[in-house]
Amino acid sequence: MSVGDTHDGYPPFQLDSSRFNQETFTGRLLHFLDVIDPRTLLVSDKKLQSSIQLLELYRKGQLPDNVPSKQLWEAQKVKQAIIHPDTGEKIFMPFRMSGFVPFGSPFVIGMLLPNPTIGKTILWQWMNQSHNACVNYANRNATKPTPMKRFIVGYVGAVSTAVSIAVGISVLIEKAERFSPATKIFIKRFVPFPAVATASTCNVVLMRNSEIPQGIEVFDSNNKPLGSSVVAAKVALFQTALTRMFLPAPILIIPPLIMSLLEKTKLLRTYPKLHLPFNATVCTLTFGCALPVAIALFPQTCKIRVEKMEAEIRGLTTEEYVYCNKGL
Repeated sequence: MSVGDTHDGYPPFQLDSSRFNQETFTGRLLHFLDVIDPRTLLVSDKKLQSSIQLLELYRKGQLPDNVPSKQLWEAQKVKQAIIHPDTGEKIFMPFRMSGFVPFGSPFVIGMLLPNPTIGKTILWQWMNQSHNACVNYANRNATKPTPMKRFIVGYVGAVSTAVSIAVGISVLIEKAERFSPATKIFIKRFVPFPAVATASTCNVVLMRNSEIPQGIEVFDSNNKPLGSSVVAAKVALFQTALTRMFLPAPILIIPPLIMSLLEKTKLLRTYPKLHLPFNATVCTLTFGCALPVAIALFPQTCKIRVEKMEAEIRGLTTEEYVYCNKGL
């Protein structure tokens, strides 16, 4: 087996690794830009199967001569975008990380529409948290089975939290006599942020807290399983919760600020019907930029010092670190 040399900027191929340095934020950002690339949603089953077969040939040492590194990296990108790393099964398209922006943007746009009624606030928060719950479940660490009951608890908790906070803050703003009507409208634009940030964090914690007593699978640098670890589960859950807390900030704060400025322009004053397409464009672009930044805060593969692990794990390896799939 030999991998052909290339001069296209691709490093030598490494199976189950990233072509970008995961020790740096920039490397993780470039990696996750690959992960959320919406073009992978258009990959056919035939292309997926050929990518899987090519990687399997590499794994077995049966790769034909002079296959370029670029082809192998692209095959791995396709597989990682579609196939869950723990279950080996296809992730339903709307719930893939590459589908988060295309399928989630309508809900963000709906939450940020001006002058929302209580009914619309409830509707959009419910739809957004429904999508978030499915994305969290589809991209979880699945080395241990997650009961459907856990999914339902997380879903109900997230929806209840989001709706309660959004409606509660909206009612408080409406009753605040010291604010003018214009000020109330402006402040209401930012109501979705605390609701979504809190609910998204609750969603992850409620849905995945069964990982704490059970632990999640950890492995060494050669991908050799070392057993289940509660310590690793806590690290993975904490990092994922922080990501979900940060993610809504730019998505739900920047668009209202931009739209409040655009609404003062002559164009939108003259053609108010342009508000929706402008709002949709701003929300989608912000979502697309914020998502890779948020999930790049931490590597998808957690790296934990062996000395912090349970005694039974420490006794199974002489390496300095162990690893686990954090999930997204």
